[in-house]
Amino acid sequence: MEISFSREIKSLRLGQGETFHGEGILAITKALLQSGVAYIGGYQGAPVSHLLDVMVQARGYMDELGVHVEACSNEASAAAMLGASIHYPLRGAVTWKSIVGTNVAADALSNLSSPGVTGGALIVVGEDYGEGASVIQERTHAYALKSGMCLLDPRPDLPVMVRMVEQGFRLSEASNMPVMLELRIRACHVRGSFEASDNVPPPVSTRALMENPAAFDYMRLSHPPVTFRHEKLKGEQRIPAARQYIVDNDLNELFPGTRSDVGIIVQGGLYNALVRSLQQLGLADAFGESEIPLLVLNVAYPLVPEQVADFCVGKQSVLVVEEGQPDYIEQEIATLLRRRDVQARLHGKDLLPMGGEYTVEVLTRGLQAFLGSGPDAWLTELDARRQSAAAQLAAPLPARPPSFCVGCPERPVFSALKLAQQQVGKVHIAADIGCHAFGTFEPFSSGHSILGYGMSLASRAGVSPMMEKRTLAIMGDGGFWHNGLLTGVQSALFNGDDAVLLIFKNGYTSATGTQEIISTPQEDARSDAGDRSLSMVHTNRTIEATLKGLGVTWLRTVHSYDVAKMRKTLTEAFTSDFNGLKVIVAEGECQLERQRRIKPWIANLLKQRQRVVRVKYGVDEDVCNGDHACIRLSGCSTLTLKDNPDPLKVDPVATVVDGCVGCGLCGENAHAATLCPSFYRAEVVRNPKWHERLFHRFRGAFVRALQTA
Repeated sequence: MEISFSREIKSLRLGQGETFHGEGILAITKALLQSGVAYIGGYQGAPVSHLLDVMVQARGYMDELGVHVEACSNEASAAAMLGASIHYPLRGAVTWKSIVGTNVAADALSNLSSPGVTGGALIVVGEDYGEGASVIQERTHAYALKSGMCLLDPRPDLPVMVRMVEQGFRLSEASNMPVMLELRIRACHVRGSFEASDNVPPPVSTRALMENPAAFDYMRLSHPPVTFRHEKLKGEQRIPAARQYIVDNDLNELFPGTRSDVGIIVQGGLYNALVRSLQQLGLADAFGESEIPLLVLNVAYPLVPEQVADFCVGKQSVLVVEEGQPDYIEQEIATLLRRRDVQARLHGKDLLPMGGEYTVEVLTRGLQAFLGSGPDAWLTELDARRQSAAAQLAAPLPARPPSFCVGCPERPVFSALKLAQQQVGKVHIAADIGCHAFGTFEPFSSGHSILGYGMSLASRAGVSPMMEKRTLAIMGDGGFWHNGLLTGVQSALFNGDDAVLLIFKNGYTSATGTQEIISTPQEDARSDAGDRSLSMVHTNRTIEATLKGLGVTWLRTVHSYDVAKMRKTLTEAFTSDFNGLKVIVAEGECQLERQRRIKPWIANLLKQRQRVVRVKYGVDEDVCNGDHACIRLSGCSTLTLKDNPDPLKVDPVATVVDGCVGCGLCGENAHAATLCPSFYRAEVVRNPKWHERLFHRFRGAFVRALQTA
């Protein structure tokens, strides 16, 4: 089961005069409905995944409005949906995490922006940039520039964000350009309120169908020779129309300030951090009233030359606050000021870092350099706190890389892989995007490359022919459906490649929020809570059937937690006489989803005073020899160290702490690797039967008798 968004869905029904309270990304979702959107698609992924997750779970309400919602297999299929707006007056929106999502969608986006759109087309991208990012550090801005799409970067204030969604559709229709709306992580999660409006059922929808398709018009195709005409239209009609609409509707915001000698031009998404920085320097109050004039670019592309020039005229110097590289906005402003002979000195990346997130501290230091001087008490205090903290620590904190969840079914597979390589030798491993990328960290350190979601098998194609040993590609079931099936499996089969593919089948696209996919199991487990089968409820064989249908003949499905069998299967794949693609499906349910599923069930059983068994693993302190091989092979955070209770021994012993979920990996590893027999498995029985109580008393009495003998 996925996370429930029932509360969020209720807020989507708010009407005129009611007040919305919540996060920025949910406000964007509500704004789409208020704008009369007809269709919504996208691919899951932080920081904008709530938009699609909420819409998918609100299908009933979407059907009432006539809004079509589609969870797409990848970003390219989502972007292709916007083709509906080329011919028809349909407002459509799609969403994904950028920049990796935009890379995947690039082909469809280029072929959409060339003919342009009739209905408003809005692309909501999570600008996953900076310290909190989970992907490569690039910007969406480049795609807006190269393809001719408007780029909105709204000030992180809920009323402004909602207005920019509504205006974004109108801007798209006025200019015939697709519009991208980028939201940083902080903007997605900023909280606030706005006065809601009634949702607008689209005039053409699933409840008001079109009788006939549009008349054929070759000019609406992204196909030569008309593409040459499209390119002219971008510069001659679309961009000028967009600029006119931006000015007429005040999409960018001017905060005049009290000083006339300097000014700051800032991306809308950076406004909150900039104002906070100005506050630290005593140049703005708690309500955002700034002494320095601010031009806030809620539309980052296209810029309006006259608007920028008018802001800079008469000022001695202007600072451009543009996060990330290259400095697209700063370069464009420098060009247009030079052409108009505006003499204000332009600063930006000369005073601010070229890369990295623009935090309040970073901006404050840049502002001090821009102003030449200024109050620095806050920065001095910040540096003093840092020095004090460093002095108290005495030494740097140990590295603490991210890791698999406790009980994750992917950890035992990497343990088995580590053991298999002891037998067959080191192999080249092509890693992939997903939870399994945690296997690149200690203690596994497995993965030579990550080239894109579902691209692992394709990425080893250039390595395989050069290797004496077979190479291994790793991908999850989410990556398999996203891209791996075609770019990897189909290509490997077509070329007759001799390689090994390991697919983690945990039933969900787990790294993006455990959303359901085509291979998600639909049946619930109904066995005892202590039964390990609760970790594995897969009955869906879509992946295996697809692989067989495509022509894969060497195919094995192995339970993820069976370390010994997984090691044996991996070894077989690396050493088999079979020349061709060998696929191993590691089957084990995502532990987060397992816990979400069984905890309410167990709570209900306990409430009814029914028998419940919980498995608990531990380490016998008297048997543990203290070499900690089990920890190096497992990496589980609940398998850790404690002081040796034997005063004659100095080495700490292994121990299993209370966070253990009873997956059994520690014992499986000890057995598969022939480690010390110190692990034990116990069953904690709640609400036991009468005969179990009787047997427990008898057993306890017998043990006590032996202890006193």
